[in-house]
Amino acid sequence: MWRDLAPIGRDAGSGGYRRYAWTAADADCRAWFKDQAESRGLTYEVDRNGNQWAWLGDPEGTDAVVTGSHLDSVPDGGAFDGPLGVVSSFAALDELRSRGVEFTRPLAIGNFGDEEGARFGLACVGSRLAAGRLTVEQAHALRDGDGVPLPHAMEKAGYDPSTIGPDPERLARIGAFVELHVEQGRALDLSGDPVGIASAIWPHGRWRYDFTGEANHAGTTRLVDRRDPMLTYAQTVLAARREAELAGAVATFGKIVVEPNGVNAIASLVRGWLDSRAADQSTLDTVIAGIEQAAREQGERDGVDVRVTRESFTPVVEFAHALRDELGRILGGDGGGIPVLGTGAGHDAGILSASVPTAMLFVRNPTGVSHSPAEHAGEDDCLAGVTALADVLEGLACR
Repeated sequence: MWRDLAPIGRDAGSGGYRRYAWTAADADCRAWFKDQAESRGLTYEVDRNGNQWAWLGDPEGTDAVVTGSHLDSVPDGGAFDGPLGVVSSFAALDELRSRGVEFTRPLAIGNFGDEEGARFGLACVGSRLAAGRLTVEQAHALRDGDGVPLPHAMEKAGYDPSTIGPDPERLARIGAFVELHVEQGRALDLSGDPVGIASAIWPHGRWRYDFTGEANHAGTTRLVDRRDPMLTYAQTVLAARREAELAGAVATFGKIVVEPNGVNAIASLVRGWLDSRAADQSTLDTVIAGIEQAAREQGERDGVDVRVTRESFTPVVEFAHALRDELGRILGGDGGGIPVLGTGAGHDAGILSASVPTAMLFVRNPTGVSHSPAEHAGEDDCLAGVTALADVLEGLACR
């Protein structure tokens, strides 16, 4: 499975993946998922929001156990973030069948659409729509960098955008959702464990900063006469690092658009996107307020207008304690023994947690590198993740 999926959407130059929502690469990933489902005799379907499902047992049944993740990527992302969870889900089902287990609850594997938000700027679109955490109006307003609206992109890919929206009936049939994911950090590497259990997801969000100045000639305009938004942006980037460091949080400006974007021109507009995360809401609020205040103060000195727009936000997610404890019992015995760790990365499991009992398994990442072609997990650890997921699914769906 891994070998067949690996070439899809891979850029020959960077070695990273560009599997953006509702593109040709995304279509190839979806075709791969469908083939995996049908080759195993599973019932395949696509829901109203474009999420894919592969069912063992009655799709209309209740108290189902669901696993899976996503197949899309960030720009030039790694091979493991998302796909490891989907591949491992099919492999875990194969393992359970080889054990000859009998399922007492419906089992499903899911591929949630547009988890990374690389194309339309909002993460977890598929799961947000299903859970009612993204309205139809908000979804229709999403546009990619070329101005293409989300509904048009879906329609061009062969899906009917008129059906998108909350899917409470489907979610009500799910008794537990367990997502396996490569760890996006080094906690397991430092502890020496191949697999861990998630405790919580930090609160996090994305903010767009628009710095508006005045376009002018780079060679003839005196420094004192300039209203250069690039200066304000640069100072705001430094302020973000400072505020995050003081608070023990993280803050990153990772995307920027410049107009008119000429080498010999002073910019008229610099638009930057801030991603910030912290262990608790109070800390995150402090960091965000500090960054915005620094930006506005610098803007006044530079003669630059600063506008801040919050584009997305996810509050802290405490995974269902009962389900988390059950995973610990299944994998570590009554005495425990499997590490439990928090994460600053968002996931579909976090979005669905308000509607469905959710849990997560992490597979060790020896370098901690993620959202990069250097992202990696060893084969032995990946196989340990499959075994752990199979054990969990057997404990939940075969009792």
